[in-house]
Amino acid sequence: MIYELFYPLKHHYPWLSWLNVLRYVPFRTIMATITAMLITFVLAPWFIRELKRKQIGQVVRKEGPESHLVKAGTPTMGGALILLSLLVPTVLWADLRNPFVLATTAVTAGYGLIGYLDDYLKIKRRNTGGLPGRYKLLGQTLIGGAAVGYTFLLPERMPADWNAIRTHLAFPFVAFSKVSLDLPLWFYVGFAIFVVVATSNAVNLTDGLDGLAIGPVMINAGTYLIWAYVAGATIAKLPLADYLDIPKIASAGELSVYCGSVIGAGIGFLWYNTYPAQLFMGDVGALALGGGLGMLAVFTKNEVLSVLLGGIFFIETLSVITQVASFKLTGRRVFLMAPIHHHYEKKGWAEPKIIVRFWIISILLALVSLASMKLR
Repeated sequence: MIYELFYPLKHHYPWLSWLNVLRYVPFRTIMATITAMLITFVLAPWFIRELKRKQIGQVVRKEGPESHLVKAGTPTMGGALILLSLLVPTVLWADLRNPFVLATTAVTAGYGLIGYLDDYLKIKRRNTGGLPGRYKLLGQTLIGGAAVGYTFLLPERMPADWNAIRTHLAFPFVAFSKVSLDLPLWFYVGFAIFVVVATSNAVNLTDGLDGLAIGPVMINAGTYLIWAYVAGATIAKLPLADYLDIPKIASAGELSVYCGSVIGAGIGFLWYNTYPAQLFMGDVGALALGGGLGMLAVFTKNEVLSVLLGGIFFIETLSVITQVASFKLTGRRVFLMAPIHHHYEKKGWAEPKIIVRFWIISILLALVSLASMKLR
């Protein structure tokens, strides 16, 4: 909004030539990050007080770790604050004419609404049931399908460079110009929707300890920020994407502003979510952030790489699938409790130790993912 409103003024008023800085994605990304942090820091104390006043507290699973019983009643639905702190800076600092920004923010907001309904029902019924899984998946699929369809099925509204590679599947550590898989449009659209829905639910499964999910979310967003910027950047008339032999999508660079907003909102939220948490994210935040990361993976052509980059989310999901499958087939459990972070809690690991070690693993995976940009 700021970009559209103020940047054109420099052409009419010479003394406003300094507004030329708004052209640059790095500047607007930094400003979005700072804006998101400030919104969170300013509003969080009031937000927490209101949640306490309205008795909007966490409902704890009875079969969960005993150490979690003390968390019952801690203010939840903090993801609503994250969404506000994420979406407002994105609207303010990003180019809203960019279809990738529009689609990603739409999915973030839409998935946040689904998460809100889930959290609301949990609090109202005073149990962990929430919104039935089939309705949750249906809503995620419809919203994700609408956003993906907008960017895949309406080529006249999309940049030419995107239309040229939209159905190509890129592989990490392999030169895109030499090896990529061009899938049928209908199959790729379905695959892209799956990536978005799966990532959303994977982040939701990871959100079980104080600060556990928001750390890897910020690390992933930071990695996608670099990737999106490189995919659209040109230096000395040479596109960096051509030099690195990764998918070149000029308009994807604008997603860096969205990524900066995620990081800023995440930092502000972590101030209150760090152990012992004063505020929980809830599904309203986890589903929304996961959906946003899924869209970033699709629009930067990192659907396959996202398994490596989001390895923590993948392992958490795999542990749940393994646990359920093993119990149904053999009657035995592989883990003491799933998702896997609860397994380590049951083994006696302190909660901060699990959180920090998972963060360290996420940082390592992010570095390897970024290294793949050059190692091809």
